[in-house]
Amino acid sequence: MTVPNDLLLTEIEAYLMASGMSPTAFGDAALKDRHFVRQLRAGRRVWPETAARARTFMRDNPPKSEAA
Repeated sequence: MTVPNDLLLTEIEAYLMASGMSPTAFGDAALKDRHFVRQLRAGRRVWPETAARARTFMRDNPPKSEAA
């Protein structure tokens, strides 16, 4: 099913914009897979456990606020 992947990609894209992190840095830090975001953009299927790891990384590493 592609809808959950679309939602995950939307969440990751928002995180990348807010954090200034590159897609390869995100994939490496969150999943040890530098190609994850590129492949997700290309339609890669994602296991629920993988999506949970990406979301856990974003939750545990919130973007730094500009005021800080």
